[in-house]
Amino acid sequence: MPARRGRPRRAPNRGAAGEGRAEAAWREFAASFARAGVAPPGGAGLAAVEAAEGAAVLLLGPQQALTFSGKCRLTCLYGAVRVLGFAVGPHQPPLPLLSPPTHCALSLEALPAARAPYADPRQLRAAARRALGAGPPPPFRGPPPPFRALLPPSPEARLKLMARFSPECAVVLLEHLDTAATRFLLSLPPLCRLFEPQVSRAPPGAAGSPTPRRPDGDEDEPDVTAEAAVLAAVLAAVGIVPCGPERGLLLSDSTLSALQELVRVCCGEDEGVPVIMVCGPKSIGKSTFNRYLINLLLNHLPSVEYMECDIGQTEFTPPGCVSLSNVTEPFLGPPFTHQRTPRKMVYYGQTSCEQDTERYVDVVKYVFSSYRKEVPLVINTMGWVKGEGLLLLTDLIRLLSPTHVVQMDVYDWKAMAPLTPENVHLAPGLYTKGKQQAKGKQMDLSAAESWKCSEGEEDASAPEYKLLYVHPEFPRAGAAGEARVHSSILRDMSILGYLGQLQPPDVASVLPLHSLVPYQVPFNAVALRVIHTDVAPTNIMYAVNASWVGLCRIPDEIRCQTAGPVLLTQTPICDCLGFGIVRGVDMEKHLYHILTPVPPENLRVVNCLLLGNIAIPNCIFVSQEGIEGEIPYVTSEYNYSILGSGKLRKKKHFKKRECTFQCDYT
Repeated sequence: MPARRGRPRRAPNRGAAGEGRAEAAWREFAASFARAGVAPPGGAGLAAVEAAEGAAVLLLGPQQALTFSGKCRLTCLYGAVRVLGFAVGPHQPPLPLLSPPTHCALSLEALPAARAPYADPRQLRAAARRALGAGPPPPFRGPPPPFRALLPPSPEARLKLMARFSPECAVVLLEHLDTAATRFLLSLPPLCRLFEPQVSRAPPGAAGSPTPRRPDGDEDEPDVTAEAAVLAAVLAAVGIVPCGPERGLLLSDSTLSALQELVRVCCGEDEGVPVIMVCGPKSIGKSTFNRYLINLLLNHLPSVEYMECDIGQTEFTPPGCVSLSNVTEPFLGPPFTHQRTPRKMVYYGQTSCEQDTERYVDVVKYVFSSYRKEVPLVINTMGWVKGEGLLLLTDLIRLLSPTHVVQMDVYDWKAMAPLTPENVHLAPGLYTKGKQQAKGKQMDLSAAESWKCSEGEEDASAPEYKLLYVHPEFPRAGAAGEARVHSSILRDMSILGYLGQLQPPDVASVLPLHSLVPYQVPFNAVALRVIHTDVAPTNIMYAVNASWVGLCRIPDEIRCQTAGPVLLTQTPICDCLGFGIVRGVDMEKHLYHILTPVPPENLRVVNCLLLGNIAIPNCIFVSQEGIEGEIPYVTSEYNYSILGSGKLRKKKHFKKRECTFQCDYT
């Protein structure tokens, strides 16, 4: 099979011989420039040249970084670069990079030749040990790919690139990124500038700053400014703009130490299969830590399991879900850019579990039961760590039995008590007993006891794990009120990212959601349940119409002799296969009209619709193109003094739930 353009097959490394071939290849590559009387001086620095329309070749010097905002597609042509912990080499396919201003900016960091990722899976563990200082570094490897064809014919542009080249450099191809999902997001007026690069001046000498000094050491501000303008223009054509390193991810010493320890135990052959639980208050950086850790592990392992227990800020799904995902590819962007179907998912239906913690614990146990302990597991937890939240976290530690607990907190504000094994062993939980606790909160723990026994675990109140402290040092760490973007906006963006999957990938224009053909579902084919509140049967269809619903599968067979609908009297704990919008309810034909990206083969097993306290973003209703006159489901005349028009909050009593059916309503 012929090699792809710019990324040919690499010969296996043979030690010193491989190093000699690599240097010879570079000498051959530079020969044309030497014949012109210009030879590479051996220095290295940041440089970019336009390769084609919407593409640029970027050269990064040793350990040099480019922090940027915007979006692009990355292909490594030579050497290796690291993005959010993931090392990208020439053997890997192009990767999308999405760096919107809602999150910290991404950085491209050139890795030394000794840190380049291996293509041979048999060498992965050895590479991990070398990367962590457990062995000698591998030799300089691999002949560079012929990326001359990507460069413009201009000799000046070629000479500019080669003048900064050294064998320790990294050369990458950056291309304009345009996908169906990003087109859909940008088509909505509130998000039309979502990926628009924001320019910030980087101080001279900072990583990401084009060229702080001339090679002779003399400062030349006009040349630096001109070169920075050229670099910005080249990268802007791709869709990104350089920014200062302060906009990127800041890793404290404690963060680096914890990451190094976790990578070591996950790649070790005699450590068992680690289960890592990450805890901390809101806006402390738990999700970012998890992304960086998983990307680091994917440098050495084929896959990592990720369990999402934070129903308010989910990673791979819309909000309100507890899920278990098998991650095989790096995720180099915020959650709304990589929505995917987990291996196991339950729709809890709310962004907080304070109103029904018992069902939350049952859901977590149900999802965790699918974990097979074959690959490392990373567990994300909620930022509710005070009062009953801390008691609930204690229960989760006992029930999930992690081998490592990462406790994130800032130095000058202790939001959490130390989660040492001794403290967790003694402290009472919300539903479990501590060693010195005579009686826990009233709850039927028989299911928890049998669940633990089936897993062959020891006493649930005596956990054994290693505690790792992480103290983030980025600005506003732990200050939930000073977050970059409000959490409710991020939840809406995750829903919009999920709905972006409705767009056909081969259509250049964005199709409004109201122009897509929905599925028709008979009333008596699916059961229906409103999770978060009680709704009178006569009003159930008003609640379901124009709502966000989970498409679920319950083990019970749906049996209804009439046309339906089928109403559940209790909320089941069942598999969720995806989500959809109920576009309309046909009361004459007894049909739901549902718009969803879930494939038809999965829809065949859906027999339950769960309506939770997750609303469709307003822009879906008011910002769709092609609607003239009055907008459906939207009104500006509403009397909030009507009894029942306000938000209903209700404390739920803890009862054992049983799934039962109720046919019809009238």
